[in-house]
Amino acid sequence: MQNTLNFENTQIAFSSKSNRQLKKAEWLFSVVKKAWLTNLAKSTTNFLLRIGFPIEPILKHTVFEQFCGGETIVQCESTVNDLFQNGGVHSILDYSIEGKETEDFFDGTLETMLKICDYGDGSPEVPFLVFKPTGMGRFKIYEKVSAHLDLDADEVLEWGRIQKRFDAICSAVATTNFLKIMVDAEESWIQEAIDTLVEEMMVKYNTERTVVFNTVQMYRWDRLSYLQRMHSFGQKNNIRVGVKLVRGAYMEKERERALEKGYKSPICEDKRATDLNFDKGIHFCLNHLDVFDIFAGSHNEMSCQKLSQSLKEDGISKNDERIWFGQLYGMSDHISFNLANNGYNTAKYVPFGPVKEVIPYLFRRAEENTSVGSQTSRELFFIKKELLRRKNEK
Repeated sequence: MQNTLNFENTQIAFSSKSNRQLKKAEWLFSVVKKAWLTNLAKSTTNFLLRIGFPIEPILKHTVFEQFCGGETIVQCESTVNDLFQNGGVHSILDYSIEGKETEDFFDGTLETMLKICDYGDGSPEVPFLVFKPTGMGRFKIYEKVSAHLDLDADEVLEWGRIQKRFDAICSAVATTNFLKIMVDAEESWIQEAIDTLVEEMMVKYNTERTVVFNTVQMYRWDRLSYLQRMHSFGQKNNIRVGVKLVRGAYMEKERERALEKGYKSPICEDKRATDLNFDKGIHFCLNHLDVFDIFAGSHNEMSCQKLSQSLKEDGISKNDERIWFGQLYGMSDHISFNLANNGYNTAKYVPFGPVKEVIPYLFRRAEENTSVGSQTSRELFFIKKELLRRKNEK
């Protein structure tokens, strides 16, 4: 396969980063690479928070600064502008508070989403919104609905409120000129309820343009057939179907639960099978752009190469609005900035929220980098390469 992209260009990848920022990132990824240090930092942080020790300033200037855009929408503006002006990379503001299960929290999340919508409506640098379904309702309700269990009277009302929150944010996004909204995927045993809700939103709001995107985790071996079903679903309802394809984020938890409860694991048997499934999913959607819009959420260089090459072979414009690439803020800059520099639609997930509240998100990022050792090694390789290039330039 002829490569169309050079992800090795670190001058482009880190053009907006100072030497100080690169050296701090080098130190951070060196720490993250050591699993025992990450585990120690997590347990120590949780302990210090429990006893009320003021650890936020330390977190703010280390892991928070690397992986988050700020604590508020306003604080994220400089990050959003920096990504776009220095590299043509768009932003997806991701309100990353999680783990709470009160009605006040769910209503507050909706309110924040509506504020992001207002901000994005006037900011071409922010083409997408995103939310986690468990930010709009309790995990247990999604679980019962997915298992087709009867809800009691209070739960029926609770499920109704979840539906209304989904509808409120999708409706707000639909009234803008260009904004789109992606709904994150969660654990497989609550995903069916989420899929159903998102599909209802698609039927309602994807008639004129692609407003609503569902997230499809391709480390699940059944998701290719889901995409095939969604193609038929789109044709039947005469709507666009937005799909964000990712590999997945809950592999160990999924396998452990399947083993514990005695059912077949929904996860592909190994990384090779997952990679193959992801590429097949992209290929299927590319062959059916009559229905699909694609957001390829991937930190895998080969998958990004394959997609860019397919666009070239199929005569599809690099900046076709139906096709986007995406990575997380603070990671894989060599992919994001080189994609954008070559004219591809590219966006970064930019998490935000109060430092103390986004700690679960931050440690999940650190643990993911630890478990995928090659990811951290690649980050360090490119950072060191750029620091050496700058040194030799003097």
